Amino acid sequence: MKIAVALQGVSRLFLDTAPVVYHVESNAAYKPLVDSIFNQIDAGTIHAVTSPITLAECLVMPIRLGLTQAQQDFTDLIVAGPNVTFVNLNESMARQAAELRARYNLGLADSFQVASALAAGCDALLTNDLGLKRVTELPILVLDELEL
Repeated sequence: MKIAVALQGVSRLFLDTAPVVYHVESNAAYKPLVDSIFNQIDAGTIHAVTSPITLAECLVMPIRLGLTQAQQDFTDLIVAGPNVTFVNLNESMARQAAELRARYNLGLADSFQVASALAAGCDALLTNDLGLKRVTELPILVLDELEL
């Protein structure tokens, strides 16, 4: 599916971990696609939403490798990037995550990501995790299924 079609009507887009990693690390296989999305975020056409789960997952490798600048780059983008809202987890999200986990047999982190997206009023969730496609509460956009 064309990215422009997938993003029609999307004003708030939840960012799962993979798209953020691909963008910050300039992953060659995904660079044109994620750049087109992040250009829209930077321009304010789309507002991005992230969570502590996204931050924690993005920081694992830079911490292991001692890459302090990469840690800062991820933190700057996820917590305080332009047109990005960082939502904190709360009791309501925990309950919804538990319901989603029970309904779809999702892992805990994925359940919290979906619950965060729903709580923040996102129109879609951007990921590269095909397993999230079984969620029906909001559109799940998988990078491997999108093209320019």
